[in-house]
Amino acid sequence: MAALSISQAWEETKARIAADGKLMAIVAAALVAFPGIISGVVAPESARTETSLGLSILILVCAILALIGQLSLIRLAIGPAVSVGEAIGHGARRMPLYLVAGLLLTLALVLLLVPFLVVLYAAGVPIDRSSEEAMLASPLTLILLLAYFVLLVFICIRMLLSSPVASEEAAGPIQILRRSWDLTSGHWWRLFGFMIMFLIGAVVAIGAVNLVVSGVAVALFGPADPMSVSALIIAICVSAINAAATLLLAVMLARIYLQVAGRESIEVGVPKSGI
Repeated sequence: MAALSISQAWEETKARIAADGKLMAIVAAALVAFPGIISGVVAPESARTETSLGLSILILVCAILALIGQLSLIRLAIGPAVSVGEAIGHGARRMPLYLVAGLLLTLALVLLLVPFLVVLYAAGVPIDRSSEEAMLASPLTLILLLAYFVLLVFICIRMLLSSPVASEEAAGPIQILRRSWDLTSGHWWRLFGFMIMFLIGAVVAIGAVNLVVSGVAVALFGPADPMSVSALIIAICVSAINAAATLLLAVMLARIYLQVAGRESIEVGVPKSGI
């Protein structure tokens, strides 16, 4: 089992962003921020009353572009040097396998609910939608929900390196999940601590920006209705923070992957042309 140092990964992440951050920012802006701006202007969160087919398609497209962006950023962060266009092409080629791996993981997590529902049913706890309040009021339900949440967190941390694996290794969907499981073995607590700190920072930053910008935009330009100036301003600011968080996480995961995979650190110099 290879050693893992989160502090070393952080120092390498800062070095990579300092060296190649401008070109990485192009990828993050094009594939994460820009789709988010489009979605935020067309259908602001504050104005969504229901999810239409068109909105569902838009959200799906934005999610797919974000996956391509994540894989592309990892490719740039790990090296060897390629142009931004080549990195995006690489991310687009690997995205379908990564997406299928994610769908398989989601299906597995849903199937894991079955034993919990069986226990509730055997204990006589109503599990139909009409008895939702009674089900949630049961102490057994709360205990099982907590147990499932702990299991969910455990599995998600073990799958944390699936994106670097999907980007860097010639693996199919199932192999991506297995490889991430193997690479994270023995490193769960370090990875869990890292993700807790990252999520707290990201949530605070995005929430603060959203709160402040929303308040100022609405005060100056009115409600954040679809296609409004307020919606545009909010979408730009929130999407920019989201893209920055995505970039930081992708590079950090790439550097963590290099450590636990036992690969030597590669000096990553992204070409200054060939976009």
